[in-house]
Amino acid sequence: MRTILIFSLFCIALSSCSADEPHSIPSKKGKKMNTTAQTDTATFAAGCFWCVEAVFQNVEGVQSVTSGYSGGNVSNPSYKEVCNGTTGHAEVCQIVYNPQKVSYETLLEAFWGTHDPTTLNRQGNDVGTQYRSAIFYHNNTQ
Repeated sequence: MRTILIFSLFCIALSSCSADEPHSIPSKKGKKMNTTAQTDTATFAAGCFWCVEAVFQNVEGVQSVTSGYSGGNVSNPSYKEVCNGTTGHAEVCQIVYNPQKVSYETLLEAFWGTHDPTTLNRQGNDVGTQYRSAIFYHNNTQ
């Protein structure tokens, strides 16, 4: 069943990408961001953020997915700057989820199952440092 879920999420990622305007997502280790007592936050880089966004939007218990950038050295970079590979940012999705409905471990299974973390700075046809695989944690448990 888990294999079917991961395969389904992978297929959704490949077939549906949207083009909303991305933005910088600050990384605040040890602090929860944009959460209430009923939610938690996960931030993953797994290639093209629009495709990653499509995967996590279809996971039961996920309340919102925001595409953006993290891990770089330029404040509020533009899409063009990130694509040039000079800012150090990765394309990420910040996921706000209800841990009573979906566990962080389940989100990690989707993360690992829908991209190839062994390909350096690339996912499929997308090539560049912004497409690297990364996990930006928000608390010690993660």
